Amino acid sequence: MAETARTPVSRLRTDGSRTDGSRTDGTADSKSRYGNRPTMKDVAARAGVGLKTVSRVVNGEAGVTPDTERRVQEAIEALGFRRNDSARVLRKGRTASIGLVLEDLADPFYGPLSRAVEEVARAHGALLINGSSAEDPDREQELVLALCARRVDGLVIIPAADDHRYLEPEIAAGVATVFVDRPPGRIDADVVLSDSFGGARGGVAHLIAHGHRRIGFIGDQPRIHTAIERLRGYRAAMADAGIEVDESWVSLGPTDPERVRRAAEAMLTGVAPVTAVFAGNNRVTVTVVRVIAARTRPVALVGFDDIELADLLSPGVTVVAQDAARLGRTAAERLFRQLDGASGAPELIELPTRLITRGSGELPPAG
Repeated sequence: MAETARTPVSRLRTDGSRTDGSRTDGTADSKSRYGNRPTMKDVAARAGVGLKTVSRVVNGEAGVTPDTERRVQEAIEALGFRRNDSARVLRKGRTASIGLVLEDLADPFYGPLSRAVEEVARAHGALLINGSSAEDPDREQELVLALCARRVDGLVIIPAADDHRYLEPEIAAGVATVFVDRPPGRIDADVVLSDSFGGARGGVAHLIAHGHRRIGFIGDQPRIHTAIERLRGYRAAMADAGIEVDESWVSLGPTDPERVRRAAEAMLTGVAPVTAVFAGNNRVTVTVVRVIAARTRPVALVGFDDIELADLLSPGVTVVAQDAARLGRTAAERLFRQLDGASGAPELIELPTRLITRGSGELPPAG
């Protein structure tokens, strides 16, 4: 009895490969789809030239004929080759990259600040890498040290921590560092701030000038420098007018909407409710606008930081505006001055704010 030829059975392994070496996705099992980037040797083989010729083309050096350069460029494009800058970094000691550590990438305040840092970095031929600390000191330190491990040339940091001595070895090793929006803790470094104290003092004085004496203050967490400075400005304006602050008018804490809503409603109810509110930042302002909109009695409002569509509300929201883009630009320019060898003691640069009147802060006290 003649034997019939058998076709080998290919069985599927748990990793997606088959016992015959094929894969369900059509790729060979012998070579991973990822992690096999083309090298200069691959480019040289495809273009039919030497490694030195490829190096000259990649680095824009002279000594290559137009025809040879064209063949190399065609090979680069066909293979998807990208230059590995590791060796160049070791030679020059610079990575042409900087890190930006923000509080919250989703906060609209940080959009123009981040963009300004990126534009300055781009003008200096550097790449910007950013991340969010989520207002967590441990996460800030982890992120900062991870950026340092990747050999960034400098750091722009909006600090969440109150102790930055962990950065001392990195700064001593040559990592340029500038803090923005808040000062660092327990180290000396360049700092770029807005005038939170003066801005809040002027905003509260504006409410007082329109007849308000019972003015509430809702701010961020008390460990944050800007929250404390704005509260200090509020108290200074009230003292200037001879108004004693009832502590029930002051609320500091997380800026989540529920906490802010409870604080605002508590101030706006009772026997002697406040007739005006000063909101300590943009997130607080948005929640207070919603609380006020649900009430029949008019309530004056001034917020620190501008908010989107503030001019389209009725009445428009009066704000103490920071120039977030200027903050970012000033910090980044200071960083690159350090990288270019500028010496001298660390500086504190404080930028002014401006009051934008739109109607909500000009409402007189009801009754």
